[in-house]
Amino acid sequence: MPPNTTTQPPQQSLLKAVLRVVSGNFLEMYDFQVYAFYATDIARTFFPNKSAFVSLMVSLATFGAGFLMRPLGAIVLGAYIDRHGRKQGLILTLSLMALGILLIACVPSYNHIGILAPLLVMSGRLIQGFSAGAELGAVSVYLSEIAPPNRRGFFVSWQSASQQVAVVFAALLGAALSTGLPHSEMTQWGWRIPFLVGCLLVPFLLLIRRSLQETEAFQTRKKKPDLGELLKSIGINWRIVTLGMMMVVMTTVSFYFITSYTPTFGKHELHLSETASLLVTVCVGLSNLFWLPVMGALSDRVGRRPLLLTFTTGTLLTSYLALTWLVHAPSFGHLLLVELWLSFLYASYNGAMVVWLTEIMPAEARTSSLSLAYSLATTLGGFTPFIATYMIHATGNKASPGVWLSLAAACSLTAVLILNRQNQPNES
Repeated sequence: MPPNTTTQPPQQSLLKAVLRVVSGNFLEMYDFQVYAFYATDIARTFFPNKSAFVSLMVSLATFGAGFLMRPLGAIVLGAYIDRHGRKQGLILTLSLMALGILLIACVPSYNHIGILAPLLVMSGRLIQGFSAGAELGAVSVYLSEIAPPNRRGFFVSWQSASQQVAVVFAALLGAALSTGLPHSEMTQWGWRIPFLVGCLLVPFLLLIRRSLQETEAFQTRKKKPDLGELLKSIGINWRIVTLGMMMVVMTTVSFYFITSYTPTFGKHELHLSETASLLVTVCVGLSNLFWLPVMGALSDRVGRRPLLLTFTTGTLLTSYLALTWLVHAPSFGHLLLVELWLSFLYASYNGAMVVWLTEIMPAEARTSSLSLAYSLATTLGGFTPFIATYMIHATGNKASPGVWLSLAAACSLTAVLILNRQNQPNES
């Protein structure tokens, strides 16, 4: 059922609440992006190997390992948030994310402390994954509970839109560093600068989140379930959680392909400059930032299903074709066109998808159920850079990641069709 909404605060207060709640979402995505952007340098620093390919694959696997912690974080932290409130949970998730980014920024290299270096980096990734498991669900639920009923899609879309600000900021910072620092210095220590910038943002973001007000929908709820009751509710609603996970698969695979993997794909497979690949990522982030709220608002007017059906089908049919065209004529312009097309498909789908999830999840376990569905899907999507790199290596076909994108779209389309047939979501 849709999130409960009662008397709404003034528009100015709503705007402040949105900015406060999405601030931590920014840090989560910023950290994930800078790790993916500098996966090659991180591989060389913490996971040295005679084979550059093996070193990079271990680095990307470590990036993906954080996603394996997300389901656990979704259950544990999601239960905490459903019982103790959105505000307290959002402060906790932000604090854990800060600890993870600090670890990666400050750990000495393998040459200095040996095996302890990769172990500490892995620990940082696991902590970040654990906290991120509940972050997205908590932010989405908070936004849905403060939104006017007829604008819920627009409001919830800012959860994903805030992540695009992080993509743009991280890519611009990376482009500036790659231009301003010699390549040798960038690979030795310059890659740490974006992580340190993230650390410097933490006190400011924590201050913002501490000023959050609890949602009225949570305050007026008479019963606050404990962990056992939440697990029982999730068990009873396992079909909705499973279908929700399938719906999210396209979002996570597409997002991590067009943002996290783009610099690696552009540099290693298309042989474009690092700066050019990062500039494409900037444009993708801006495109996402534009389309997400636009399509979230459109879903408030025409419904969620038409957008979900249209853009899963579009992704299924065009992903491989677009990448095939790109790899046969690689250039900055062609990479930009293909990535902007995939961005349009992703953002148009996601603008309607996330709010739909908040509407189909059981009210008493909304944060934990939504977070679990999203986190389970992200364990697949988060490995997209790893999977895409392996597919190209195994097949020799640089367009092969397009098959992975199409499979993800087929999975989400199936879920939407099943939910459409069962008429489960309760749109408003």
